[in-house]
Amino acid sequence: MIVMKFGGTSVEDANAIRNITEIVKREISRRPIVVVSACAGITNQLLNTATLASQGRKEEALNNVVAIEARHKKIVKELFDGDTQKFLVKHFSQIAEELSALVNGVAVLGELTPRSLDTFAAYGELMSSFIIHHYFESRKIKSFWVDARSFMKTDEHYTKAAVQFDATEQKLKEIVLPKVQNGYVVMTQGFIGSTSNGITTTIGRGGSDYSAAIIGALLNVDDIQIWTDVDGILTADPTVVKDAKKIKVMSFNEAAELAYFGARVLHPETILPAVKKNIPVRVLNSKNPTSTGTTIVAKPKVDKRCVVKSIAYKEGITLINIVSTRMFLAHGFLENVFDVFHKYETVVHTVATSEVSITATIDNVKNLSGIVRELKNFATVTVQDKKAIVCIVGDNLRNSPGLAVKMLTPISDININMISQGASEINLSFVIDEEHVDEVVLRLHKELFAHAGQFPEIFE
Repeated sequence: MIVMKFGGTSVEDANAIRNITEIVKREISRRPIVVVSACAGITNQLLNTATLASQGRKEEALNNVVAIEARHKKIVKELFDGDTQKFLVKHFSQIAEELSALVNGVAVLGELTPRSLDTFAAYGELMSSFIIHHYFESRKIKSFWVDARSFMKTDEHYTKAAVQFDATEQKLKEIVLPKVQNGYVVMTQGFIGSTSNGITTTIGRGGSDYSAAIIGALLNVDDIQIWTDVDGILTADPTVVKDAKKIKVMSFNEAAELAYFGARVLHPETILPAVKKNIPVRVLNSKNPTSTGTTIVAKPKVDKRCVVKSIAYKEGITLINIVSTRMFLAHGFLENVFDVFHKYETVVHTVATSEVSITATIDNVKNLSGIVRELKNFATVTVQDKKAIVCIVGDNLRNSPGLAVKMLTPISDININMISQGASEINLSFVIDEEHVDEVVLRLHKELFAHAGQFPEIFE
């Protein structure tokens, strides 16, 4: 049994859906569960529709609904004819009516709650999966469509709901597993779930990968496949480094660090469920299905001389410098600082400390004014925005004396605000001005991957 997750660009139009159908057919003997995202761009369009409605721009919101309906009907008309086409066209007319009713409701209230936002957002995956399920059937694949809200159980933290694993496992084994055992290809959705009361939730942007990993881990599958529009995980962002190399194999730890620090291929939490069950995760390209992709495993057998696997970066970072206004070694200073971040539910990405000061980085500035106000009760605070974290990742970093010098030499003319090595010792990150990101990544890649050709088992 395997899980195959297809992202938005892999299901963006009729040709993409034809393509993934052939990919799934090749894996039928392995009993796949297929998890899909919304068609590329649809989730953003749905969220924009909700926002417009809440701002009283009802006509614009309704125009969005018309566009969403038209796009899905176009796909239907290219994939189907006869009764199936009529049935699906009618189905999407009904969905458009439901979305229009939601728009009207939000416009009347003039406010948009996180719960309402999730209701809008969930339509994307429900629509794409319904089309693909019917196309599978038309291509003689024995498909069974399952609404993920029936098994993916979460708390009520709308827009970023936490999955309740025990309840989800029980539902998966009741609803999904018997269908797979009876020879069906189960078609379901990523990203969406529901509370114990059946109210729609979502598990955060990019959550379709996470959904796939949860399903795979709880059903103890052999393989979790994440199909995207790139050949795998690369040594750097290919939009910045044109000759970035594909990484053939990497560890769970390396992949988790890269995902967290901005590598755009995987959702940061995707790896965690797979790690617990030691299930390989494979990142593959639906546009180039013959590519071997990147395989992520617990302990890959690699050459110890290969120190760095990839360079990632995260833009939109705000740097907060916090200096204690009290005596040296003031008891509880660290605790007081992090209590403030905890109170405002703000994640700190990297941190550097001394006896009387802390430098922290965040990317969510929604509650920044409140955080600064409270910190100023016991510290002087300065804030710098438009920063970026650049992160170098590799399992062998911990055994590489002199790496920091090698890393910093090519960028000696760039001002570095902060350097941090993670507790895992497999990442080395530093903060710079956002405007220098491309130049820094290019220079580092040239220096650190100059001899990548010596490791053909790792890089391609």
